[in-house]
Amino acid sequence: MLNYLDKIKNTESGNFFLMAGPCAIEGEDIAMRIAEKIITITDKLQIPYIFKGSYRKANRSKGSSFTGIGDEKALRILERIGREFGVPTVTDIHESDEAAMAAAYVDVLQIPAFLCRQTDLLIAAAQTGKVVNVKKGQFLSAGSMKFAVEKIKEAGNNKVILTDRGNTFGYQDLIVDYRGLPEMQGFGVPVVMDCTHSLQQPNQSSGVTGGKPELISTIAKAAIAVGADGLFIETHPDPANAKSDGANMLHLDLLEETLSKLIRIRQAII
Repeated sequence: MLNYLDKIKNTESGNFFLMAGPCAIEGEDIAMRIAEKIITITDKLQIPYIFKGSYRKANRSKGSSFTGIGDEKALRILERIGREFGVPTVTDIHESDEAAMAAAYVDVLQIPAFLCRQTDLLIAAAQTGKVVNVKKGQFLSAGSMKFAVEKIKEAGNNKVILTDRGNTFGYQDLIVDYRGLPEMQGFGVPVVMDCTHSLQQPNQSSGVTGGKPELISTIAKAAIAVGADGLFIETHPDPANAKSDGANMLHLDLLEETLSKLIRIRQAII
């Protein structure tokens, strides 16, 4: 995967790389269909691709919210996608003892934004030898993410990605400060823009997070224009009925058109 990280910043096409997939692994059939569809698109557009799916959702507002289909079952689905389609896979971990377990099935371990300062978690992820993607906390400045990078590298792992997902703005909204992308690139790591979670509207009185998916392409266009190395996009063929974060996901049918526009922006700036 280290060679893959080298390639995604120096691909012949000059494209950004993409982390995309459903918010959560809902079942094998739908995960495989989503992966196949995205891979068809990214192969056509020559975009390096990492399949994304959370094997478990630990951070939910309501106790009754969907959290997963079972850890091992979901991880085996991620493993199958990686094996059959020949693409890297990424999933979240939430506690230190999950790192080694998840690392047996996926290529990239993702640290959720709320947990980006958890030293033991970062070190445990680093010690697996996998690529570690750390999402910037909504409550942190871009500059403070250098400490997360340092923790991982000091644990002996130089394979780090940072992902911006917006900043807290009031109680129920987020805002993106694009100055943070080049600032975090200054730490010598690839930087990704999370185009879907940055449009969440958290802390709703219903206990279900809202979102503004109609602005996904706006967030993505701006990120590519300022030089983001990659994009993170959660996508689903039926967002209204997705079991997690449907309010801010991109409809899968819109992905190819969106990416095609972004490639033109990328080509204009390189």
